[in-house]
Amino acid sequence: MAQKKSWQQFEKRAAKRHRGKHVGGPGKPDYTRGRTHGEVKQRTTPLTKPEVIEECRKGRTEIVCPAGFTEAAWQYVKRYRKGKVKLIHGK
Repeated sequence: MAQKKSWQQFEKRAAKRHRGKHVGGPGKPDYTRGRTHGEVKQRTTPLTKPEVIEECRKGRTEIVCPAGFTEAAWQYVKRYRKGKVKLIHGK
């Protein structure tokens, strides 16, 4: 049986995959790459619009969620944060 990865390991792997430095900690982005601040959400349900808005207000420019995002979240970023916030869906 495969061992489930902890959220810390998941964040570190995502930071490495996106060529960023893992930071983590309360109130800090999960990884940084120059001026890019990324947030990693390991969950089984898609990220909703209010959750995306909250991360945008914290200054995150990339949001990674393997479960994806709701249609409302995609529309919010497309309409109000186009070119400023990147939503990354997948592994």
